[in-house]
Amino acid sequence: MPVHIVVGLQWGDEGKAKALDVLSEDCDLVVRYAGGANAGHTVVVGGERFAFHLVPCGVVRPDVVSVVANGVAFEPQVFFKELDELDERGRAVGPERLRVSERAHLVMPYHRLLDGLAEREKGDAALGTTVRGIGPCYADKAARVGLRVGDLFRPEHFRTRVRARVEELNVLLAHRYGESALDAEAVAGEMLALAPRLEPYVTDTVAYLAEAVRAGRRILFEGAQAALLDIDLGTYPYVTSSNASACGAAAGAGVSPRAIGRILGVTKAYTTRVGAGPFPTEIEGAEGDAIRERGGEYGTTTGRPRRCGWFDAVAARYAARVNGIDAFVLTKLDVLGGCERVRIATAYRIGGRTIPHFPSHVEDLAAAEPVYEELDGWSEDITGARRVEDLPAAARRYLERVTGFLEVPCAMVSVGKDRAETVIPSTGKELAWS
Repeated sequence: MPVHIVVGLQWGDEGKAKALDVLSEDCDLVVRYAGGANAGHTVVVGGERFAFHLVPCGVVRPDVVSVVANGVAFEPQVFFKELDELDERGRAVGPERLRVSERAHLVMPYHRLLDGLAEREKGDAALGTTVRGIGPCYADKAARVGLRVGDLFRPEHFRTRVRARVEELNVLLAHRYGESALDAEAVAGEMLALAPRLEPYVTDTVAYLAEAVRAGRRILFEGAQAALLDIDLGTYPYVTSSNASACGAAAGAGVSPRAIGRILGVTKAYTTRVGAGPFPTEIEGAEGDAIRERGGEYGTTTGRPRRCGWFDAVAARYAARVNGIDAFVLTKLDVLGGCERVRIATAYRIGGRTIPHFPSHVEDLAAAEPVYEELDGWSEDITGARRVEDLPAAARRYLERVTGFLEVPCAMVSVGKDRAETVIPSTGKELAWS
């Protein structure tokens, strides 16, 4: 089936956007199904860098339609900012190439406020969110007090719902946080003012995608964040607020699970993490700093430095299995160039026992000591490689070991930032689209 998912296998920032960009050459639609402006996707085309937070990365291809589906926490202000930036760079995207679900929940101004206050109150126990209001938006969605994109086009209904929610929140703001009350009319007016510009993009994307599936169009689902940040399957509570795994695609886009064909997992050649939470393979000191600098490991959304560590095969294998991936994409292999030795965590030691599986409780993960396999590194510049055979022997061996741990074939290897700096194994495109 020509409906495929690209999903991260770590804690996000794996380079999913590049994989999506390369694969989108042969597709008709790219669909974002979860997360909000807390996710950053970076694409580099001919040396030109594009950073997206809400707009799907399919917009850099003129023949692809991009869809922001119902599972996304949608912030119109960020959406317009990204459209304006594309316009300034001569890559304007109109409603014929970009659709927004009328069912997507709105990130309201008070969501960002609540996010910041909650993180402040937690102090040293803060989760390290992006403070974009995504968690509070999804909390309102689950509590059935959220507002959706379609509500913007029913002004009186919208104002009534905002008044009711702000009345509740003002009690919380006053008695828990000692903050001033919100003006419901000002909040509603700020959001309603955005409706005229947004309206041309708004679509019943469930019906639109159902027709696209029936027509056999090639569709890529764009995963945000990654499996280890999934609200149900990740390292709870250090997770995001949506189903960031492949499991969220059907509900987040409103398509039948039966429509989904292949699932591609994306993993870095090493591991990174942003924010708080256990990280067994984290590299402290100069070696970790060197990988961060070579890899440009700073958040697209926040600019925060990412924590860097060796490849964690225990975590990646768990993510590969729960996502049911058919093949994987390995990114940033070039960043390991210059390491005399490279490591892969093959198991954990917890409480004196060797554990080959990924623990479900965060305290066990925090206590885990990685059991490493060491391999020779390489010093050669591999950004010019276009075939597996072009890679140094040590890099090929590393790729073979990662493939063995993930238990599925490799569809693509990224050896640099640019779209062209990509190795496609002999069966890569077939693995991706068959």
